[in-house]
Amino acid sequence: MAQILDYKATEPLRRFNRAKSFTIPFSPRRVRLASIRLRLPKRANRVQLIASVGVRGITGIAQILFKIFRDGTEIFNTKQGIESAGSEQNYIVTFQAIDFNVESGSHTYTVTAENTTAGTRADVVGPISFSGLAIKTTK
Repeated sequence: MAQILDYKATEPLRRFNRAKSFTIPFSPRRVRLASIRLRLPKRANRVQLIASVGVRGITGIAQILFKIFRDGTEIFNTKQGIESAGSEQNYIVTFQAIDFNVESGSHTYTVTAENTTAGTRADVVGPISFSGLAIKTTK
């Protein structure tokens, strides 16, 4: 039987809103989209992290690199192509990562985005959500 150790969620942008949009910077610069802090009393654990980010293509086909960090160390990344014309321009990118056997204590998880394709532009337009669920694992 699973036991929930901690759960946190944040939603910095609740809906699609071009008036509150911001440009995703080019690598190696990145923008912090959201952060949560989880407390883990035991090492035998699994942390499920889920992020959703609304993105709009502005020019070209941008390749957006999303990363998740635990306490400043990258633990996960994924890349998504974002078109700007001729097809879809608005996307909701959702991804999940699982962090296993994290040291006990308090840990900050952060999700970021960076554009890896020169000459293109993609903006975050919302929504943004990020959640973490820490579960005790049985041995």
